[in-house]
Amino acid sequence: MTSEKQKMLAGELYVATGEELAADVRRVAEWMDRYNASIAATQREHAALLREMLAEVGEGAYIRPPFHCDYGYNISLGKGVFLNFNCIILDVVKVTIGDRTQIGPGVQILTADHPRDSARRRAGLEFGRPIVIGADVWIGGGAIVLPGVSIGDEVIVGAGAVVTRDVPAGATVVGNPARAR
Repeated sequence: MTSEKQKMLAGELYVATGEELAADVRRVAEWMDRYNASIAATQREHAALLREMLAEVGEGAYIRPPFHCDYGYNISLGKGVFLNFNCIILDVVKVTIGDRTQIGPGVQILTADHPRDSARRRAGLEFGRPIVIGADVWIGGGAIVLPGVSIGDEVIVGAGAVVTRDVPAGATVVGNPARAR
């Protein structure tokens, strides 16, 4: 029998209930309390805290508190990654952020998605689609990256952009929906 967590991690339809997912939510909530209270901590202390919860944390990666995520264990940060204040990552499936990527304040990276059929939504079903962000990317403040998007290396995403589709390497995108400039 497949658990709701196993379905979630596989990107299948699942219901976000049950003891296993509830325990994960409590664990990450307790961790976020500690992490978000650590604003005066050193970068080394932040790195140790990040390594407690995230899947991978490259050398020099740093997230400025406050930071919010669903589970943490689906997030991989490359070397030198920087996320500014108030970033949100809904990581029901994998989120991979490449080396030296800079992410502005208030950015939302959202893997969580919902069926388009209202009966399935009423039943509490949801699913996730992974997000991959390449190396040397700059995402401006307040941008939103939607489920299933891949952003290539050396991309610039303008502040406030809503990224609904894949972005090829080297592109600059702005607006809602984000389009090449």
